[in-house]
Amino acid sequence: MQVLKTKLQDVRLVETDVFGDRRGFFTETYTKKKFVAAGITNDFNQDNQSLSVEPGVLRGMHYQLAPYAQTKLLRAVTGVIYDVLVDIRAGSPTYGQWEGYLLSEYNHRQLLVPKGFAHGFLTLTPNVNVAYKVDGYYAPEADRGIAYDDPAIGIQWPMATDQLILSEKDQHHPRLKDAEINFKWEG
Repeated sequence: MQVLKTKLQDVRLVETDVFGDRRGFFTETYTKKKFVAAGITNDFNQDNQSLSVEPGVLRGMHYQLAPYAQTKLLRAVTGVIYDVLVDIRAGSPTYGQWEGYLLSEYNHRQLLVPKGFAHGFLTLTPNVNVAYKVDGYYAPEADRGIAYDDPAIGIQWPMATDQLILSEKDQHHPRLKDAEINFKWEG
């Protein structure tokens, strides 16, 4: 297993060992002792899965306020997504910066999304199944988001924004400068 650092501090890409032959492949998507040895010590307590039927579904940019914030370990089980994170930790050297990653059933990569980051993904293929572990439970009273098209952040989505399919909620998130955020960078 390899754990790759990214330009956003504390965000990690995880590449598990994949063993394949003409029948298909096998991989351990999560083995606690391997993750702990790699410095990922979160106590994941819930698994979630979403299906997006069409390409162009954008889910995001989501987070939960502290103390209900969640770290996520996310992967595309089927299909391909463009996964995006924005650092929303006050005082962080990368505050307001974003980075995007391709996660797919082909590259088997997983993304560790730490607390203090807004998170979203865009489906690039049909019938995308995304599975993720979280280390905190969903708290509707702490559910928040920021606009996927905030010009101050400047996320470059790989599809025209007029082609995106969003929930009613995701169409109305505030810009970062107006969002309720209570994260502080602990450097």
